[in-house]
Amino acid sequence: MKKIIVTGGLGFIGSNLIELLLKKNFYVINIDKGTYSSNLYNTKDFKNSKKYKYVKLDISNKKILKIFTKYKPSGIFNLAAETHVDRSIDNPGNFIQSNIVGVYNLLECFKIFSKKYKSRLIHISTDEVYGDVLNGRSDENYPYQPSSPYAASKASSDHLVSSYIRTYNLPAIVTNCSNNYGPKQHPEKLIPKLIFNIINNKPLPIYGKGKNSREWIYVKDHCEALIKVFQKGKLGEFYNIGSNKNLNNLQVTKELIKNSKKIITLGKKVKINFVKDRPGHDIRYALNSNKIKKKLRWYPKTNFSKGIKMTLNWYFENKSYYKSLSKKDIINRLGKV
Repeated sequence: MKKIIVTGGLGFIGSNLIELLLKKNFYVINIDKGTYSSNLYNTKDFKNSKKYKYVKLDISNKKILKIFTKYKPSGIFNLAAETHVDRSIDNPGNFIQSNIVGVYNLLECFKIFSKKYKSRLIHISTDEVYGDVLNGRSDENYPYQPSSPYAASKASSDHLVSSYIRTYNLPAIVTNCSNNYGPKQHPEKLIPKLIFNIINNKPLPIYGKGKNSREWIYVKDHCEALIKVFQKGKLGEFYNIGSNKNLNNLQVTKELIKNSKKIITLGKKVKINFVKDRPGHDIRYALNSNKIKKKLRWYPKTNFSKGIKMTLNWYFENKSYYKSLSKKDIINRLGKV
């Protein structure tokens, strides 16, 4: 049975990836330092599996090399990162430490490990490194123009991985994905935040005029793509992963309201409330994912209409998920400047 390490596996994408890897009969070691966005609720369905092991550890810790050599994974998926743009506006230092210094340590440890054992590192990044894409769609050769400290820290990590590939012939691949949504996402992000407010009869806060456009992909489609990249991807390459489907924040909110009405009777306070925009808020992200489609034959399976219904159903069936989180992390507005 092949062994896989997933860093940041208590988080949203990481826990969904682990679930899929276990179904595909991999043995998975989850390395997570346990921050506010880490949640043991996300792993409750498989925490007792004989094919799963959780190790509490920061990727900035050099002990991670001992984990590599102990388990000898054939693949490492790096999803350990600070990801909330608003938090990066308030406190960029945490993002520099996790997303740059942490990745540097991970690369140094993997460099030593990969000289002795055959393995490959998949570094998961974001479309936000490309910055505003007002027209067309950004392919893998599009220039990096990050706008927020978060995006800049992820861009830095991508460059670090790329430099280690070039200088040390490190067996690694970088993926850049569009906005994910689905089960187990922390409610500091738009969709689970709106669902929380719908459940609790609260106004639905939308930045600016709600016209900011994002490309949305269902998390399980993203995880399928990551496994495909691990199995078939070419070392040293970058792969964009997206749905080719853009919606602005207002459209997303209206879709949530429409589908929520089919499940519950909405409270009187559940109304769209436009709030002061985020500083430096990018207008549009849009990926060109033709490369992964042509080279690896991966295609997204879940359209937004279907995906948002599955997402809503999960949150309505797992209301205790919100209780597992700090209330201030759900309610407080960050990144005002």
